[in-house]
Amino acid sequence: QVQLVESGGGLVQVGGSLRLSCAASGRTFSSYAMSWFRQAPGNQREFVAAINWSGGNTGYVESVKGRFTISRDNAKNTVYLQMNSLKPEDTAVYYCAAGSSMRVVGTKHGIDYWGQGTQVTVSS
Repeated sequence: QVQLVESGGGLVQVGGSLRLSCAASGRTFSSYAMSWFRQAPGNQREFVAAINWSGGNTGYVESVKGRFTISRDNAKNTVYLQMNSLKPEDTAVYYCAAGSSMRVVGTKHGIDYWGQGTQVTVSS
């Protein structure tokens, strides 16, 4: 069993930065691939970024490439999402997620555990 708790969301102006954190409970955190999804009002939850168990492999949705960076610290049971050059269209609730492998953690049906979400609002 893994419990995920996100933090770091908030209100930021266009062009600003935020760093989201996701703290995981359980001793098996390092065995999971991790990802971030987001959901804007009226939209479906969409994949944002993923990272494999070691941190050596990452993937991003095209719209955030070059602006967002996913990373993890297995010693701290934490995964991060550094978000730079934020745009109004990045406004959403951001969810941390855990899955069995990099191959499935980018899809909603491949997620084993979800966090409760943290709101990110980018104002213009």
